Amino acid sequence: MSSLITEDEISHESDLVWLEDVTALDYVRQSLDRLPTRRGKPAYHRDGRMVGYAILGPGAKASRSSGTFRRRVFWLLLHDRDSDPEGLYATGAPAEAVDPRTLAAGVKGGRPSVPKAGLLRPPCGSWA
Repeated sequence: MSSLITEDEISHESDLVWLEDVTALDYVRQSLDRLPTRRGKPAYHRDGRMVGYAILGPGAKASRSSGTFRRRVFWLLLHDRDSDPEGLYATGAPAEAVDPRTLAAGVKGGRPSVPKAGLLRPPCGSWA
């Protein structure tokens, strides 16, 4: 989850690669994946779609035990707001969501803004 990602864990990022235009997206999900290389498009094994990934600089060290690198991957699921505006996340966002406009290499990113929900029912005691 993005709230658990620390700046230290992403300090070796040199660039972010976007696979689609993210300027119109309210949020993307981010995770730290164990990948075999510092660079290049990673294989994607989740539901939904990958929208971006991080490239690591030469100073990034592989895990001693697995030989893999921890890199950020940005993704969306079919029930996220961009595909289903009235769905599960119509007025909220998943825990791992970040505003793509606040992301940069080595920068964790900020929480997305939450759209204002219409009043579905009046508050108790407000209608006579």
